[in-house]
Amino acid sequence: MTGHQIKGESSNRSRPQNDHPYRVTVTRGRRLTPTRVREFQRAIYHHYRIHGRTFPWRRTHNPYHILVSEIMLQQTQTERVVHKYGQFINSFPDFASLAQAPLREVLRVWQGLGYNRRAIALKNIARTVARNFQGNLPSSPETLMSLPGIGRATACAICAFAFNEPVVFIETNIRRVFIHHFFQKENDVRDAQMLPLVEKTLDTSNPRKWYFALMDYGVMLKKQHQNPNRKSAHYQKQPPFEGSNRQIRGMILRTLTTESPISQQEIAKRLGMDPERVRGNLIQLQREGFIKRRGHRFTIA
Repeated sequence: MTGHQIKGESSNRSRPQNDHPYRVTVTRGRRLTPTRVREFQRAIYHHYRIHGRTFPWRRTHNPYHILVSEIMLQQTQTERVVHKYGQFINSFPDFASLAQAPLREVLRVWQGLGYNRRAIALKNIARTVARNFQGNLPSSPETLMSLPGIGRATACAICAFAFNEPVVFIETNIRRVFIHHFFQKENDVRDAQMLPLVEKTLDTSNPRKWYFALMDYGVMLKKQHQNPNRKSAHYQKQPPFEGSNRQIRGMILRTLTTESPISQQEIAKRLGMDPERVRGNLIQLQREGFIKRRGHRFTIA
């Protein structure tokens, strides 16, 4: 694995957020010399020392806790995850308790996070880890990617944050940093173009801390600049949630976690929605394994 180590340096906490003590000359081109790598790392770490964020999942090395946080953080803002993370860990403190919990209870605790299929994925991961790995989360990206709901970015994030492995990956905040510093004059930038730079600038002495710092720097960039990720070839504007089928499926699940079995007509009446639209979403929820049908009534699977 390539990459560079960087030694800690003192910081002046009286500096304003935009005043970096290090000139990041690396932004002028993508030819990376050791000096430019160090300049880039120092700028990222300087911001992190002063403005680094604190979250409960950053205060633990427990692989299960970090897995839960990474699945929750997929397409969900950190502010929403903070509250649910603690509630979820308290309700299901380990792989065994989550594996054995009724899906209805898991979905009840998950309510408010959206993208409910992640809750099913987490429960299925817990079953697999408890059954096939003696309750110990695997520490290799390849094995993690064989588990439900875990792609390469999530697998590598888990390896970096739970096991401090020097893996190379890109997520939305990291993407923003590298586009801002290395691709300012380009459009349709692909992740494949950025990955070699991510690898060359990686602080291999502490990948966990380095990726925390990169992500926090990316959050700052979004607040202070026009979102650099618009230059990414992978950028997609999220469709409106209000009135979407995703919203309706969430409302159906919320209803079924509080009262079931219940018929399609009763669900449509309680939600004040067209019965045909409710029917289509019930079919989808059945296909995804959320609910099951008993005669004319539905219940959580």
